[in-house]
Amino acid sequence: MTRFRPFLLASALFLTSTACLAWSANGHRIVGELAQAQLSPAARAEVARLLAGEPVPTLAGVATWADELRDTDEARAKQTSTWHYMNFPRGDCSYVPPRDCPDGRCVIAAINRQFLILSDRTRPDAERREALKFLVHFVGDVHQPMHAGWSDDRGGNDFQVNYQDKGTNLHSTWDRLIVNSRGLDPVAYADLLRRQSPLPRDATRQSDRPAVDWALESCRIVRDDSVYPDKRVITDAYLTTHRPQVERRLREAGNRLADMLNYALAAAPAATAPTTSPAPTR
Repeated sequence: MTRFRPFLLASALFLTSTACLAWSANGHRIVGELAQAQLSPAARAEVARLLAGEPVPTLAGVATWADELRDTDEARAKQTSTWHYMNFPRGDCSYVPPRDCPDGRCVIAAINRQFLILSDRTRPDAERREALKFLVHFVGDVHQPMHAGWSDDRGGNDFQVNYQDKGTNLHSTWDRLIVNSRGLDPVAYADLLRRQSPLPRDATRQSDRPAVDWALESCRIVRDDSVYPDKRVITDAYLTTHRPQVERRLREAGNRLADMLNYALAAAPAATAPTTSPAPTR
């Protein structure tokens, strides 16, 4: 579709990036594509204004920026490293802030902080631009099940598996293998997902739905016995079995991101945070 051509023309800019913390680059860009198509006129105009100086001035174009900090700003990447995820004790999908988000250093608190910054039009554009780029990424992160997984294996990073006689880990399986098993680029994948039956409105279109609920949804997926494969072997059947879950999470992330941006960027006074969390120094 015409509105996505800038992404296609500039996609080569991203091919050298190896920073893939959640959903891989493709997954994050799919979320951005889905959200971009659902922006209100006011939100679309403000996104375009804030991102005017970016190489690819779309949500998909900035969707991997927070990961790419590892290559471009090591100090900032270290400061924000815990903002991409949260871990729970194995089997316990309940949110206890002092345990699961100490000092506000987790993806839930990060989403809420960046939402407030973006929605506050008294802040400098540079701060709001950064908040927008963080928000696009973190909403994607919290919908990747392994980003709300178990602390004892660091969200599947320490659970080694084998796929087609090559070693990898469970986190990477959900980051990349399941998404890439479709063999589609982000634009084509987003078009495919848009053609699927709409998700229930009450499950996807609440702009004030707390990010904690999204993390707990991810956690409950990880808690299913089928997620940890027998004999640590990932088969093509495993990828096919879990693809519907992954695709639903991508769609939910795109819908919820759009609603959050439509709310934050409406021509109205600064919004109220969906939830409150301790806020570390930016």
